[in-house]
Amino acid sequence: MDINELLKTVIEKEASDLHLKVGSPPCLRIHGELVNLELDPLTPEEVERFANSIMDERQKQIFQQENVVDFAYNLSGIARFRVNVYRERGWACMVFRHVKSENLDVKTLNLPESILKLADEPRGLVLVTGTAGSGKSTTLAAIIDHINRTRRAHVVTVEDPIEFVHEDKESIISQREIGTDTNSYLAALKSVVRQDPDVILIGEIRDLDTVRAALNAAEIGHLVLSTLHTIDATETINRIIDFFPPYQQGQIRIMMASTLKGIISQRLMSQTDGGLIPAVELMITTQTIKEYIINEKETYMIKDAIEQGDYYGMQSFEQCLLGLYQEGKITLDNAVSTASNSEDFKIRVKQMGLV
Repeated sequence: MDINELLKTVIEKEASDLHLKVGSPPCLRIHGELVNLELDPLTPEEVERFANSIMDERQKQIFQQENVVDFAYNLSGIARFRVNVYRERGWACMVFRHVKSENLDVKTLNLPESILKLADEPRGLVLVTGTAGSGKSTTLAAIIDHINRTRRAHVVTVEDPIEFVHEDKESIISQREIGTDTNSYLAALKSVVRQDPDVILIGEIRDLDTVRAALNAAEIGHLVLSTLHTIDATETINRIIDFFPPYQQGQIRIMMASTLKGIISQRLMSQTDGGLIPAVELMITTQTIKEYIINEKETYMIKDAIEQGDYYGMQSFEQCLLGLYQEGKITLDNAVSTASNSEDFKIRVKQMGLV
């Protein structure tokens, strides 16, 4: 059995992920569901061989020292994958995520077109949030692709690893990978402003130093894009502020209010006709939302402002779910289970006469 043959199966079966674990057969995630391939359980030797066959010497060294390593792998002429190799009970395991870069159009990806307003911002901070596997990287790639097609800009990305490879169109795209082109996010961000960027993409906000660098870069006139593992706009704002010690949080609220342009929060859902579709909450920073960010006691009211902000292109998760359900793209059960408050959502559906 060859690792490239397994990866070709991922493409043929339109799977998003491939799991290789000792003692189990190779497993695909297809439309959100895990499906075992009809193959023999993997042995420790097979998984180690798979891992060593696609890792370079630097990656092998990291894996030996840290017992985990992330990198990207190209299946020549066919597809690109994000790879995580880790140890479980002493054995090597692997997870491959198929990175689809052939179509990054916002409309085709079923994303709100208002996202393009954020992509067109000349400066400020834009965050894409959601749980692991919710499509954050794809949305960021779509934003970069839009900028690349419509603006003369220098875009510098710092990623771990590089997932979507962008070719220069109207913009110049400089993609830097942790471990290959720079030692860390912090090291890259310390020098990024000297690289004459117009747009800076930070693969993930992980710690206080990354948050501080992102806010500072946005404040001095760059458009900064990044991701965070939070479920909605309100939690995202609170998480950013909580990175800082209490005596700085008032100042950071003011800084956030002046630099934050918007938050895109995503949850992937199964469609009625197969495949996945994103449910998206979109917050665009208005004067009212700025006031809610500054005033800690009013931050919880951001959700209401989003609900009432359709004029600005905003939408809440519940509004998005209702739209997807009315269009027949998702089932009612799926919408209810995805909603932030399932009981409130069911009441809303009944009030609208949709059941």
